[in-house]
Amino acid sequence: MLKIAVSAVALAAIAVAPAMALEVTKTASIAAPPAAVWKTIGGFCGIGDWHPVVEKCMLSKQGAKQQRMLSLKGGGTIQEEEQARDDAGMSYTYTILESPLPVSDYKSTISVAKDGSGSKVTWTGSFKAKGAPDAKAQEVIGGVYDAGLKGLSDKAK
Repeated sequence: MLKIAVSAVALAAIAVAPAMALEVTKTASIAAPPAAVWKTIGGFCGIGDWHPVVEKCMLSKQGAKQQRMLSLKGGGTIQEEEQARDDAGMSYTYTILESPLPVSDYKSTISVAKDGSGSKVTWTGSFKAKGAPDAKAQEVIGGVYDAGLKGLSDKAK
């Protein structure tokens, strides 16, 4: 009986424990100067010009923050909000407000740095899996980053 009670307590503790944030970081080396890559990344809606799955991007303001609505090729939308931008440091951070992706509490930063005679772009995100196993959520976000970095690399050259 004691064994069953201990097991029930252990299961209850697991059920109420907060989910740990998952992380994905992808990088790409691009044979172009950082300023040129940052210009290609563009403003908050610039992603519509270089990410291959974004059909269009519509920009709006919510208070002092910019929001973008991404219409995806093949259907679906993602609503995101810019949290911080550092044009001099060549980075911006954003969160997802609504999306069909299997994630919640998503926060991401994309940044550009000098790398030899070219640039290194780093795209990193933290999130919790939602409606999918952790590994699947990481795979989906990794795929989004890989496709975007390839599109950015192709456009910035």
